[in-house]
Amino acid sequence: MSRFVPAAVGALALAIIAFFALVIAVIPSTILGSEPSTYLGPTSANGVANVTVKDGESAKDIAVALQDAGVIQSARLFRVLVAFMGIEQTLVAGDYEFDKGMVTLTVIDRIHNGITAPIMVTIPEGLRIEEVGALLEKKGVVSASDFVTAAKKTDYNFPFLQGLSNGSLEGYLFPATYGFSRSVTAEQAVEQMLTAFRDKVVPEVQPQAASTGLTMNQIITLASIVEREAVKPEERPLIASVFVNRIKVGMALQADPTVQYAVAADPQSVARNGYWKQQLSRTDLQVVSPYNTYVTTGLPPGPIAAPGLDSIKAVLQPAHTNYLFFVAKGDGSHAFAETLDEQLQNIQKYQH
Repeated sequence: MSRFVPAAVGALALAIIAFFALVIAVIPSTILGSEPSTYLGPTSANGVANVTVKDGESAKDIAVALQDAGVIQSARLFRVLVAFMGIEQTLVAGDYEFDKGMVTLTVIDRIHNGITAPIMVTIPEGLRIEEVGALLEKKGVVSASDFVTAAKKTDYNFPFLQGLSNGSLEGYLFPATYGFSRSVTAEQAVEQMLTAFRDKVVPEVQPQAASTGLTMNQIITLASIVEREAVKPEERPLIASVFVNRIKVGMALQADPTVQYAVAADPQSVARNGYWKQQLSRTDLQVVSPYNTYVTTGLPPGPIAAPGLDSIKAVLQPAHTNYLFFVAKGDGSHAFAETLDEQLQNIQKYQH
C-alpha cells in the first residue's frame, strides 16, 4: 500500500552506512554462526513481496516473515543488526512492499522509518501539473500523460474540490515526499496528493478563510502566485500583502507568473521556453487569457502551480503593509514600494 510520508525520511540511512564496516568487523562469528557476509548485500532474486508488520510484533517474528517472503536472506542477521542499532522497539507497523533480495540494512531502515512503499518521490513546491507528471514518469511511478489526464479530472471525492470551475486540480496536488507502490495508478497517485492536501492544508485554511474574505480556491490561487514570485522565504508575507492590497483597491495584480502560465498554453512556446518563460515580451504581457493578470483585474480563475504550506500561510496572514509594488533586486530579494514614484526609483536602481 502506498502512503504519504514526511519529507525528512531515511535519516538513519547515513548512520547505517557509517557503521556498516564496523558491523562486519565487530560482530563475532559466534553470533552470526555460519551466515556468509554476502547476506549483507542484495541478491539476484526477482519479484515483489508484501509483508505486514503488526503492532507489537517482535524483531524475531518480523525477521522470519521477511526471510520467508524472500526479502532478505538471513533472519538471524536482521535480528543481530536491529539489536546492534538498538531499534528493536521502534520498528513501525504497516503493510510493506519490498523487492525480493534487498540489502538487509535498507530493509531495516525502511521499517524503522515506516516507509511502506518502495518508490520515494519528492514533489517540490511551485510545479504545475505537467511538471509533476514528468517527475513521476522519470522516477518510474506512472506515465506523465496518464498523470496529467488523471489530474485534469475533478470528480474525486474530496469536499474541498466542490465548486472548482477550471476543470483541473492545479494547485491542489500538495507538494511533499510520497511513497508509491510499484502498482500504483495515476488516479491513485492523484488521490494520495489530494489526501495530503486534505490533511495538511484544509485544517490551516478553514479556520482562517472567513477573515480573509476569500474562498478556498482564491486562497490557493493567490498562494500559487506567491509561491512562484517568492525566492526568499521571509518575503512571502510581504509579497502576499502587495497582492492583497491591490485586490482591495481594484488594481490589476500584474504578476509575471500568471503571464508565464498563460503563455504556456501554447505548446510551441513550451517547446521553446519551457513552462515558465523567463524573458516575457510586450506581446506576452498582452496575451488574451483569464490567467493574464496584466489584462484582467482580480485573481485568475484558478491556481497556476502547487503552493507549499508557507505560501498558503502567507496569504492567510499577510504582512500589514501599504505596499502596492515590488521589483526584483537581482539577488533573489525584492524592493517594495507604496507609491508608483517609489517603484520607478527602485526600478531605476535595481534594473538598470
